[in-house]
Amino acid sequence: MAVAYDGAMPCSFQAFIDESGDEGFTFRTDEGGSTRWFVLSAAVFRGSNSSAPVDALRRARLALGRPPNYALHFRTLRHEARVAYMSEIVKEKMLTVSVMVYKPGIGDPERYSSGKFVLYKYACRLLIERVSWLCAEHRRADERDGRIELVFSDRAAMSYKSLSAYLELLRGRAPNDDSITIDWSVIDPVQVRAVAHSQLAGLQVADAVASGHFFALNRNPYGQVEPRYLDMPQVSRVSQAKHPHRIRPQILAGP
Repeated sequence: MAVAYDGAMPCSFQAFIDESGDEGFTFRTDEGGSTRWFVLSAAVFRGSNSSAPVDALRRARLALGRPPNYALHFRTLRHEARVAYMSEIVKEKMLTVSVMVYKPGIGDPERYSSGKFVLYKYACRLLIERVSWLCAEHRRADERDGRIELVFSDRAAMSYKSLSAYLELLRGRAPNDDSITIDWSVIDPVQVRAVAHSQLAGLQVADAVASGHFFALNRNPYGQVEPRYLDMPQVSRVSQAKHPHRIRPQILAGP
C-alpha cells in the first residue's frame, strides 16, 4: 500500500530504496529454500539532481536495446547486460548505502520471523540511520529544506503507513535509547512514500544496486557468486570523525 506526504518545500535529498533476497529462514544445503542473504539498498541523489537516474536509465536502455520507458529489472538481465547497466548507473552523481544481512548468522531467528516484515523493518532502521548520517554531512544550508525524502519500491502486501509509524515510534524512543542513532534533523517519518518499481527511474537504480550486492554475496545453485557487482556502485563512506562509535559493519548478522 502506497503512502505519500505533502511537503511545503522540496527535500534536499531523495533516497530510493529497494531490496533483494527474501526474509525467510528455511535454508537447504543445495542453496535452495530461503536466500542466505537479505539486502536492502538506497540510491541517494540530491533533490537538485533529480534528472540523474532518468539520464542513467535512458542511456542503459539505449545500450541494452530496450525501448524508451522500458522498466529494467536487474535480476532478469544476463550477466553482460547487468555489467553494461551498472556501467551507466555509476556515471551519475549519487551514493549508495546498503545493509546486507547474512541470515544464517542470526542467533535468534524466531525474533525476526515472529511477525510480518520484522526483519525488513529492522533493516530499514539500519539503512535509514546510515542514509541520515550521510545526508547530514553533505547537506547545504541554502539548498531546499535539508531533509530526505524516502522513496520505497512498493511491496503490495506492506503498509507504508505502518513503516512511518515505526519511524515515529523510534523518534519518540530516541531521547532515552542510545542505540537509536538516526539523525532526525534530516529524517521526518512523514516524508515516506511508496511507488511501483516501473514508475520511477530512481527505484530501478536502487533495484540494480540491491540486486548487484545480492548476487555478489548469495551463492547460485552452482556455488558461485559475482563479486564484480559489489565493486561497481559508489558506496558511501560515513565519516568516522563525525560519527565516533557509530560506525558499524555493513555486513550484519543481527542487532
